Amino acid sequence: MPDILSIGQVAERTGLSIHTLRFYEREGILHSPVRRGAGGNRVYSEQDIEWLTLCMVLRASDMPLAAIRRYTELVREGAGNEAERLALLRRHREYLITQMANLSECMDLINYKVGVYEDLIDEGAADHSCNREALPADEGPG
Repeated sequence: MPDILSIGQVAERTGLSIHTLRFYEREGILHSPVRRGAGGNRVYSEQDIEWLTLCMVLRASDMPLAAIRRYTELVREGAGNEAERLALLRRHREYLITQMANLSECMDLINYKVGVYEDLIDEGAADHSCNREALPADEGPG
């Protein structure tokens, strides 16, 4: 793999659009300033791909851009701020733990509702009218 990649190659490798890559650059999300090639075009390295992959995971986990930007700034500053980096990541981890618990509760309810409707269909009750008496096993909304 070449050490110098065009913006199009980075977009293809990461799945990010060229527009998003330019946006991340403007927002200060990239670990290092984007270098320019002889023709003035942006050029990237494998390290840029690795950093973008981390940023994509953080975004996919719902970390706000401001927090990613702050984390990037801390990494750029180098050694000495590891406690702040750790605190930022711990806060996000707590957020994710809470989100996972909330999603688990949602899944439990959805699984319950799926079971109710599967039972109704298995019992041939799918043709019943939708009054409350016709659906005694379904005590929740909708």
